[in-house]
Amino acid sequence: MMEWVIANMAPLMFGALVAFLLFGYPVAFALAANGIVFGLIGIELGLLQPVLFQALPERIFGIMANDTLLAIPFFTFMGLILERSGMAEDLLDTIGQLFGPLRGGLAYAVIFVGALLAATTGVVAASVISMGLISLPIMLRYGYDKRLAAGVIAASGTLAQIIPPSLVLIIMADQLGKSVGDMYEGAMIPGLVLSGLYVGYVALLSIIKPASCPALPPEARSLRGFKLALRVLTTLVPPLVLIFLVLGTIFLGIATPTEGGAMGAAGALVLAVVRRRLSWKLMKQAMETTGKLSAFVVFILVGSTVFGLVFRAVDGDLWVEHLLLSLPGGQVGFLIVVNILVFLLAFFLDFFELSFIIVPLLAPVADKLGIDLIWFGVLLAVNMQTSFMHPPFGFALFYLRSVAPASIKTTDIYWGAIPFVCIQIIMVALILVFPGLVSYGDPASRTQIEQSGEAGGGADLDALMRGSEAQGSDTQDSNADLLKNLQGDK
Repeated sequence: MMEWVIANMAPLMFGALVAFLLFGYPVAFALAANGIVFGLIGIELGLLQPVLFQALPERIFGIMANDTLLAIPFFTFMGLILERSGMAEDLLDTIGQLFGPLRGGLAYAVIFVGALLAATTGVVAASVISMGLISLPIMLRYGYDKRLAAGVIAASGTLAQIIPPSLVLIIMADQLGKSVGDMYEGAMIPGLVLSGLYVGYVALLSIIKPASCPALPPEARSLRGFKLALRVLTTLVPPLVLIFLVLGTIFLGIATPTEGGAMGAAGALVLAVVRRRLSWKLMKQAMETTGKLSAFVVFILVGSTVFGLVFRAVDGDLWVEHLLLSLPGGQVGFLIVVNILVFLLAFFLDFFELSFIIVPLLAPVADKLGIDLIWFGVLLAVNMQTSFMHPPFGFALFYLRSVAPASIKTTDIYWGAIPFVCIQIIMVALILVFPGLVSYGDPASRTQIEQSGEAGGGADLDALMRGSEAQGSDTQDSNADLLKNLQGDK
């Protein structure tokens, strides 16, 4: 019996983690408790050395000294200040007037504003709640289908997860050991393409079922001509300047993501002062929420570090690697299975949990297969976006439910979300078929990706792979040798 436990320590450890999560235990504590308990069991069985746990303080202090993670509180604070300073309300009102004469105009406005908010706030909850409070009553008042109105608001809010400065991309870059700037640059085109697919769906619906998304009546369009042009200009310029201040400086190499986040937070404060919306109450709310979210992320990261240390010590990384490398189909089989796995896990876990638990297990295998990790990270981020939209546990659906009027049933929100979940799945397929959608860095370093594709535009998945042999099996975690030395005789 003991021999069987020793031989199967890694799958037992992973299974215990899944059981803890299904019982509803907090993720951070489930991760840390599993790591400590199985570490003690391994020491008792002679599988591990007691000195193993001496590696923990260094790893935890490494998290505390990680400059990249500073971008999370900066971008969160920026988003909360902007959301409470009335920017979303002004944008929705102005863009709604601009697209009002078109069938589906209000839905187009929600998608457009959702993309703009995503590029300035980076916080899904702020985007969904803002647009739910402001635009949902207006859409219902002018005869929009309840399901379409709910679905388009929830889906547009989740664009904050894939369009930079997304928090999930910061976490993904940290877990993959890659540049946040490269991750942002790689995700920009897929985020815009996804927004375009949302617009295409609304346009198709406006042709097939015009009654579901009528145009605004003339009496509802109070701004016309020069007044409308001036309003659009004055409303759009501040967020566009802020977007350049944050993303432009990062892409041009002028600022690091952390510095860009700091400039964005300062810019948000300036905009709030200009709009005369800044108050001590607003500052207190923003700082409290930012502190809670940052502590939440760090606690999960500490828990995942404890789990990861012991999991690697019992050769869990080799178990996962063997499991995934033995899949039929090579790289194609790996990508298909991984995407199905992430899609199913997104029913129960949010993107933070998926990033900290699943990505560290998948990344070494993807690297060994030669898959570009930035491309892989963006692919997983688009897939994880569905975690916000999955009925019945999608967080975006809960956010919308909390602000939706009683006339909107929960089933209306769920049914409205399903078409947009399908669109997100289509986006995952597009990235698989056209890997050049994820482009970043020096074009010369991406020659294989950009040269991929046949005459018809389809891509050979081998073109995804640009890692050299030296970056394959020779690439090891910096602590790998230490961990092997800390293990006992097996």
